[in-house]
Amino acid sequence: MNYRERFIVKPGSKVDLDQIDPGFSGGDDTRHKEALDQIDKDRTRLTELQYLMYAANRQSLLVVLQALDAGGKDGTVNHVLSAMNPQGCSVASFKAPTPEELAHDFLWRIHPHTPGKGRIAVFNRSHYEDVLIVRVHDLVPKAVWSGRYDLINAFETGLAANNTTILKFFLHISKEEQLERFKQRLDDPAKNWKISESDYTERERWDDYRTAIEEALSKCSTAEAPWFVIPANHKWFRNLAVARIIVETLEELDMKMPEATVDLAEIRRKYHEAAREEKKG
Repeated sequence: MNYRERFIVKPGSKVDLDQIDPGFSGGDDTRHKEALDQIDKDRTRLTELQYLMYAANRQSLLVVLQALDAGGKDGTVNHVLSAMNPQGCSVASFKAPTPEELAHDFLWRIHPHTPGKGRIAVFNRSHYEDVLIVRVHDLVPKAVWSGRYDLINAFETGLAANNTTILKFFLHISKEEQLERFKQRLDDPAKNWKISESDYTERERWDDYRTAIEEALSKCSTAEAPWFVIPANHKWFRNLAVARIIVETLEELDMKMPEATVDLAEIRRKYHEAAREEKKG
């Protein structure tokens, strides 16, 4: 399966989430074990590719994760993106803005977290909150949030022009699966800390969020910064699809290990000289 072609939101297309099965898993649930093996291989490859990006110091990667509550953003970070070395990777989460952030334009708080050359940044929630929760809760007038799609596209185009590859994933779960995951949080003491009253109050706005998400996906999937809708009811398939898309995209960047910036022959000579002196001592 070509995961990028299968799940990409093609620029200019209109997204209807009702037409995308959140329980899709490649048509054969017996592939679970095979998928876990592939995820392990992709995690190993992701470690190698991140090292190459860090060493080359020419390009960067931004991974955006969006989902409804319990959609699997944290799980994706833990099971896929944790393969990366923290020295070259950062994870940022954008919650309710502070008074200082509200005093600036909505993208002001995002800029400092974008990846510099050689680095990978992961957004666990992102600047898209300003056309999702802001819209659903009427936090700003429609005239304000409706103008943000073009600003977001311009912002991402600017990042791409600076050699940042952008991959945006919407983790698509069903309403029934969300409720089941809420139950797991209640039943598992290790997950009790994740429970909040807002989980259930926000769930009442399910249809409003779906409408807002569909419009964001439709208006902000571009050639420079594509959206992917990932069926996420099956966590293993979610992890497989995200890992495959990231690895395949990074491999196509055709990154090369940089040449040495020192005289290797001279360094070797000094090494052998030091080694001889060490033996004498």
